[in-house]
Amino acid sequence: MTESGPVRLEHDGPLAVLTLAAPPLNLFDRSLIDALGRHVRALEADPPRGLLVRAEGRAVSGGVDVHLFDGLTAAQGADLWTELLELIHSVEELPLPTVFAAHALCLTAAFELSLGCDLLLAAESASFGLVETVVGLTPAMGGTQRLAERAGAARARELVMTGELYDARTLERWGVVNRVLADEGFADAAYGFAMKLAGGPTKAHAATKAIVRAQIGGGARAADAIVPEVAGGLFATEDLQNAVKSFLAVGPGEAAYEGR
Repeated sequence: MTESGPVRLEHDGPLAVLTLAAPPLNLFDRSLIDALGRHVRALEADPPRGLLVRAEGRAVSGGVDVHLFDGLTAAQGADLWTELLELIHSVEELPLPTVFAAHALCLTAAFELSLGCDLLLAAESASFGLVETVVGLTPAMGGTQRLAERAGAARARELVMTGELYDARTLERWGVVNRVLADEGFADAAYGFAMKLAGGPTKAHAATKAIVRAQIGGGARAADAIVPEVAGGLFATEDLQNAVKSFLAVGPGEAAYEGR
């Protein structure tokens, strides 16, 4: 475990767990943003095989601490948005599966962080909102455009312009939330889900992420263009070679992956 603070980074075998640990509201103030950035840089320097992002307290997060905005000039605001977008980009580009677990209310910056992860799990009672309109802002950590990727432009405009809260089931129907899980046992279920991914073929998961990114940026043909190199390169990995041998010897589903 790392030092205590508003964000904790822990490791359990192949899985890293990043916890927002400034309850009750886990507000994104300067201290939390700095800690989050520091831990993400540590993950970039020494990648695990999977990442679970979660939170302590009655809420995932109440969003950004509005004190952070008080007195900012336009130039300072632009610098802040650049910093926060770079943080989201770093999370997106980790070469491993990333899972966000939302157990309760998840607003603004935390919601946007969740959209930078590969998969979003939500408890039945969780709710989500990009409520920046209450202070005359629009989301600045990439939430609008990532909502548009998942749910379409019309839904993204609706969610951002109304500033309303949306329940987990609605966002599951819209394709924003991947899975809604029962409140009881949610933390354990999310942990188990992330651990299962972390125990999988890490390099194949990284290839999947690269192909999806290419499709988002340039369509199916752009993704097609990188498949031979990205997916073809997997034949050089120990995981693929061992899994093929295992499949031929004992059948599917018995291979153990090491992330190599």
